[in-house]
Amino acid sequence: MKTIVNRLPLTKARVNLGQVVRRVHVNREFFILEKDGIPVVGLMHVDDLEDYLEMQNGLVKEQIQTSTAEYRRGAARSANEFLAELKTPASKRKKK
Repeated sequence: MKTIVNRLPLTKARVNLGQVVRRVHVNREFFILEKDGIPVVGLMHVDDLEDYLEMQNGLVKEQIQTSTAEYRRGAARSANEFLAELKTPASKRKKK
């Protein structure tokens, strides 16, 4: 997917706010709003913002690195195994 970044004067964004928000939400476009040609704020889809904020958290980054290392050394299970385990009653599950 190609990332689309648009630059828009703040006054034009204010007049067309509904349309700008729709494009951010539906098309996952990014907007940089400018005042007198100077970038002052950016608009992005809330899912992208949440991803960004999670990556700013050191604990989240550490968990991602740990899980990547586990995957690379073969300690990961397939999604099908995990889903089967979730469907198994807790009393019958093997302790890992």
